[in-house]
Amino acid sequence: MADLSITDRRYTYIHDCKWPSEAIDVHHIVVRKSKTKSFFVYLSAFVLLPNALCLFLVKDISINILFWSFILSAILVKLIIWKPVVKESVVVMPAFGVQFETHYTSGRIVRHFVPIGKILKPVLLECVTPITCYWSLSLILHGEGELMLVFKELYPPVKMLVPIWKALCSATGNEESSVTSTEDG
Repeated sequence: MADLSITDRRYTYIHDCKWPSEAIDVHHIVVRKSKTKSFFVYLSAFVLLPNALCLFLVKDISINILFWSFILSAILVKLIIWKPVVKESVVVMPAFGVQFETHYTSGRIVRHFVPIGKILKPVLLECVTPITCYWSLSLILHGEGELMLVFKELYPPVKMLVPIWKALCSATGNEESSVTSTEDG
């Protein structure tokens, strides 16, 4: 049963409450399927197949050119359709800690657990690079010199990060304070 759901053009945020006691708070960021992306996959296959057939039928072309044409076509299709991460989840257990999960298209799930006593404060950061600007959710950990990113693969918008940040603040006992801004690069 989902309590809250926010949809963007790239991501869907789902606040999941499976447990009646609400002792465990689950937040999912799911990558949405794009219809334009599938259109471009079919279009590229439609363009590359006749090209490969033409190269195969013309007898003056060496086998090396044919081989590299197939390899480059396969790489192009792979780059267009490849999206390794399906979903990233944050499981907040106030009594124990926070578990981060990354779900890949291959079915592999990578989990990382941080004990609640090690978390000093969750922070929302505005990351500015020469190319883009995005928001990230990070944790300040006791005894660590660097911030730990909550979402390592995905860059969800701030409207999806705020409910997760509030849940992390309440689980760690930190008062929800103002959003911090930093600059990268």
